Amino acid sequence: MTDLAHLKFYATQPHPCSYLPEEQAVTLFLDPQQPIQPDTYSQLSELGFRRSGEHLYRPHCAQCRACVPARIPAADFVPNKQQLRIHKRNRDLQVTTRRPVMNEEIYQLYSRYIIARHSDGDMFPPSREQFQSFLVSEDAFCEFNEFRLDGRLLAVAVTDRLNNGLSAVYTFFDPDQSRRSLGRYAILWQIEQARRSGLPAVYLGYWIRNCRKMNYKTEYRPLEMLINQRWTRVN
Repeated sequence: MTDLAHLKFYATQPHPCSYLPEEQAVTLFLDPQQPIQPDTYSQLSELGFRRSGEHLYRPHCAQCRACVPARIPAADFVPNKQQLRIHKRNRDLQVTTRRPVMNEEIYQLYSRYIIARHSDGDMFPPSREQFQSFLVSEDAFCEFNEFRLDGRLLAVAVTDRLNNGLSAVYTFFDPDQSRRSLGRYAILWQIEQARRSGLPAVYLGYWIRNCRKMNYKTEYRPLEMLINQRWTRVN
């Protein structure tokens, strides 16, 4: 295991929070000169860190504790009726795994998704440079999982395969296919992959009580959250 005590971390200056507009956020980053090793990444995920591009980070706000790391214990997950319907609705999709890449097909899907679903966020407007820096990684643990219907790309789940689970980095999908609930289906698929691989958890990033876009994370049961530096089952 990596000795985390020897790692260097840097904190940003306060900046507007992406999730709670009235708040100022501070982010703690692993030294960007430190290569991201799977062992280090896995241990830091236990402490609430996430990956964005080539950076491992976690919120480090002095007064606010709204961002709560969340994960699904894969072996104990029990789908509810809605999730069973979503799974059945998407049984006709084919999923293939590939190395991260930016090609025109994938980028156009990403661009349509951001424009349709996140035009009010800091990822709008989409750009190829943004896509490349955010999602395309040369690290061996990162993979693109493509969901297709008769060859047509409907969704991509960007996933990091760690020693202690799968990290659901980001999912984007065809905004015209809302009936399929592709974002939720991608999580169900990743839970099943974690089970098949003998990995204990799927890491969902941060849950924020007052952020409507985060509500979907509490639909997965059981769910664990990192509270007072301990993973606690909350439902």
